Amino acid sequence: MTTVAASADVSYLEAISQALDEEMARDGRVFLMGEDIGAYGGAFKITEGLLQKYGEWRVLDTPLAESGFVGAAIGAAMMGLRPVVEMQFADFISCAFDQITEVAAKNHYRWGAAVPMVIRAPFGGGVHGGPFHSECPEGWFFHSPGLKLVAPSTPYDAKGLLKAAIRDPNPVIYFEHKFLYRRIKSPLPREDYIVPIGKADRKRTGNDISVITYGAMVHLALEAAQVLAPEGIDVEVIDLRTLIPLDKDMVYESVRKTGKAILLHEDNKTGGIGAEIAALLAEECFDCLDGPIVRIAPPDTPVPFSTPLEEFFLPKTAEIVEAARTLAAY
Repeated sequence: MTTVAASADVSYLEAISQALDEEMARDGRVFLMGEDIGAYGGAFKITEGLLQKYGEWRVLDTPLAESGFVGAAIGAAMMGLRPVVEMQFADFISCAFDQITEVAAKNHYRWGAAVPMVIRAPFGGGVHGGPFHSECPEGWFFHSPGLKLVAPSTPYDAKGLLKAAIRDPNPVIYFEHKFLYRRIKSPLPREDYIVPIGKADRKRTGNDISVITYGAMVHLALEAAQVLAPEGIDVEVIDLRTLIPLDKDMVYESVRKTGKAILLHEDNKTGGIGAEIAALLAEECFDCLDGPIVRIAPPDTPVPFSTPLEEFFLPKTAEIVEAARTLAAY
């Protein structure tokens, strides 16, 4: 068997930057747009150095006008280019909601027009950003046919999913979790690779309870699984990676094996992606369930700015452990 050489440890943030750099080098149609991404290098420094490497026509600083520059990116994509748009924070994506849901998402259905563009959306809490810089807005777009949504949890997935998104002929919203940027690292393959859109990943194999999640919550689920293992509760962790199209086959396979499911996400509980998966499991896996479907998610409030309130608001490892113990007792 041939062993693939791996790089030194790469952070989640560096993996995203590498993906952008490599795709810009590979395909001259790829260009970047966003606020402060050029000379400043981006709010989180992900695009640092790319202006100097590729020039101002491929790394475009935009005004504070999300609807305007997303609309421009849609036009560029329809003319054959491959724009990658950065929302400085995912919260601001609401300013471009009409362009995304009424134009980008529907052009294929209108006349078969491809819209090969990516919107990078730094999302999530844990960074004390308050209600305007910590939101998880993926649920808004989960209900919009024509979009693809991805949310990686590791550097490997972050790089591979972004490269796949850039090469995809459809509009893709790429949710990257701010809390993970500099907190997790792993070696990456040196050769070119992608992570296929639409394929979940079994991050931990188990037989007793399935935890279905994505983004930063994957790491909480893995921590909870470690706590529960000595108690004889064997947790399987399914990382969705892609939210749309959802990998229903892996979700069903896991829950049919374990008979119990915990749906975990950082978006508000009501109307979240966990609610849709719960409905799907009720429809498709009812005869296999050996306990109630459990949802763990924040309450229906904006993300608090106060540190203790934010900590209370966000899901915690202890909540997962407690829910799993209760579910295991059924």
